[in-house]
Amino acid sequence: MANRISWFEIIGGDAAVLHGFYSKLFGWNIDANNSMKYGLVSDGEAGLGGGIGPDPEGGPGYVTFYVGVDDIKAAIEKAQKLGAKVVMPPTSIPEFNVTFALFSDPAGHVVGLTQNS
Repeated sequence: MANRISWFEIIGGDAAVLHGFYSKLFGWNIDANNSMKYGLVSDGEAGLGGGIGPDPEGGPGYVTFYVGVDDIKAAIEKAQKLGAKVVMPPTSIPEFNVTFALFSDPAGHVVGLTQNS
């Protein structure tokens, strides 16, 4: 498979509660020691990474998977040509060395893209 899932994200109202829940449930180490209080998830192995954080808009939360791509601008343009709608254009987060974007597929499912800086 050319482009693999690179990240997952669990967003909800009380990030501290979610950090505790998933840490206890799956034995994940969750480090939220950053300005966003975004918990970086590690299982101590070389598995898929992820994050658990607060919903900045106070919504009910959501789960998203992200696919790693080499050229995020080209990937988001291709998704649009195939019928996707851009939810969030490519956005850089220097603190985490990543650029990400979100689109909704033709059925309305939100999917993320990542490109490492």
